[in-house]
Amino acid sequence: MDKLYIVIPAYNEQDNIRKVINDWYPVVCKAGEGSRLLVIDDGSRDDTFKVLKEEADEKDRLTVKQKANSGHGPTILAGYKQALKEGADFVFQTDSDGQTNPNEFEAFWELRNKYDIIIGDRTERGDGFSRIVVTNVLKFVILLCFHVFVKDANTPYRLMKAETLKKEISYVPNDYFLSNVLLSVIYKKHHRKMKFIPISFLPRQGGVNSINPKKIFKIGIKSLVEFVKLNRIIEGR
Repeated sequence: MDKLYIVIPAYNEQDNIRKVINDWYPVVCKAGEGSRLLVIDDGSRDDTFKVLKEEADEKDRLTVKQKANSGHGPTILAGYKQALKEGADFVFQTDSDGQTNPNEFEAFWELRNKYDIIIGDRTERGDGFSRIVVTNVLKFVILLCFHVFVKDANTPYRLMKAETLKKEISYVPNDYFLSNVLLSVIYKKHHRKMKFIPISFLPRQGGVNSINPKKIFKIGIKSLVEFVKLNRIIEGR
């Protein structure tokens, strides 16, 4: 059976993380031998890591790590690289805020051998109008800077073949904040087999989102400059 790694970054998620672990742990238990739920604490200032250690003591397929705070993008990259290093066949990423539904994973898993990457298309969203606007603006910016259309580039619900991920992850800088966005673009520009599957996206289940509209605006301005530079690298120019 195929070895699945589910990568979940966590930052100040003490209110959500226990439920998220218990929701997703059965998924790795159904997958092949050696499959793991990998949760990386990004230097949380609350009791997130304490909860993670408690859960890891009870679950043999749960691996928890703690690192200095560096943001969402570098944290998921660290998770992807660890999964690849430990021999994962497939890598799935989701977030620790409880907004995604593990019951929708089976449709992705059934198609795992047909595509290099399968991404959730957030057609039913409960995360607010402002986030929908950000997603739509991002589509336009990607088209402008990279000259490709990606339906939902930043969805934290993606299943990737490890074989392909090993090749494409090298284009992403280690400290890059929008790692999933850039990976989506890279897969598209390199003509990898990509599929989008509609998923639901719930409201945040507890705690406070660390990325507010002000931060999103700053990230957006910085990304415009970086996107142009990165496009040249991806295209080999």
